[in-house]
Amino acid sequence: MTADNGVTISRPEDILGFIPHALGLWPKESLVAMTLRGQTLGATLRVDLPGERSDQALAAYARRIGGYLEADHGADGVLLAFFSDDGWDAGVAVPHGLAILEALEPVLAQGGLALRDAWFIGSEYWRSAFCTDADCCPHPGRPVDQIRDSRLNAEMVFRGSNVMESPRLLGPDDQAVVDPEFIRREDGILAELLRRWRSRKAFEDLLDVWTGVLDSDRPRDFDCEAAAFLRASLRVPSWRDAVVVLAVAGRTVACGGAEAFGLFEQEEDEQGALAVPPSLASPAPAARKRTPATDVSASSYGEVFLGLYPQNPDWKRLTRLDQVLAMLSRHGGGEARAASLTIRGWVQWCRGSGSFAHALLSQAESEQSGYRLAELLAEVVRRGSICGWAKSESSAWRKFGGAVA
Repeated sequence: MTADNGVTISRPEDILGFIPHALGLWPKESLVAMTLRGQTLGATLRVDLPGERSDQALAAYARRIGGYLEADHGADGVLLAFFSDDGWDAGVAVPHGLAILEALEPVLAQGGLALRDAWFIGSEYWRSAFCTDADCCPHPGRPVDQIRDSRLNAEMVFRGSNVMESPRLLGPDDQAVVDPEFIRREDGILAELLRRWRSRKAFEDLLDVWTGVLDSDRPRDFDCEAAAFLRASLRVPSWRDAVVVLAVAGRTVACGGAEAFGLFEQEEDEQGALAVPPSLASPAPAARKRTPATDVSASSYGEVFLGLYPQNPDWKRLTRLDQVLAMLSRHGGGEARAASLTIRGWVQWCRGSGSFAHALLSQAESEQSGYRLAELLAEVVRRGSICGWAKSESSAWRKFGGAVA
């Protein structure tokens, strides 16, 4: 068996060792499903295990998982891994996991997916869901160290992949630096932006700035003036959303959606031009033409945030946006940091990592209580919704260049 990135998988330990690298963390209280196309691994999906275990709740849970997996149209099989410590103390193989497995089997069969194998993994032991041979699968199970020490795990580490024990993306270096003078500068820029935020000219100038930032290949930090300007622009909600749409779908959609929504009250107001910091200024701003009107609807922004449009997002730009927001969030706290953390959480959700998304969105809500976009996206994540792009092998983010969502 192989993954699309060329990794050869020959043993259960290799399959289970690949999962944490595909997700970026060791799953806890999770179901991980991996689709198969013949002998090639397809998409990897992680969802929380259900809290309610009634027959009705498990049936609904199974239907939801089946619906997610059906999005991989080329799949003909599936592997399941249940990560939980529930039941191991009793020396049995996670009884609740068995109930979930029994609920899933008919749903998978109905969807044309053959269940190739399934495993239960706890903190100390793991075992096959179907093996009854005591010599092969002794009770309570085989040591988890077999997974951590597997050949494939060693190969992935050699390739530079790392696995976190918990969904924590923020470390000591990500703490905000409190500088009152910088915050006063940011607040002053915000006051100027708010006087122009409904000007088409200012909006186009803003897109010029962020286009240059997103298309830069240099992972540089920003000088104080540039950082204050970019952070202030994220504190204007409609501009913050436009930056996301610009990164994913391009300038025309960002402008077309804003126009359809009725954002612009000032059309050709030259007074609306932004005072852009020199380090962010376009080399030839006069050469830029007005973005033509399009038939983009007012709902296009919402479709972008749900991963429904465009068919294939610009993952390179989204990665760059995530890097830029990480830098900006270190320049101070408050609303700008909450905006940065929120969008970073959304990027993780788009990549298929609900755990990382939840962690970042929780940080955003802690940074600024009641931050509306963080609250809305956190509710989407809590409901177990999967980003539209992550449901399709053709559009999903590929951590290793293969079909791992």
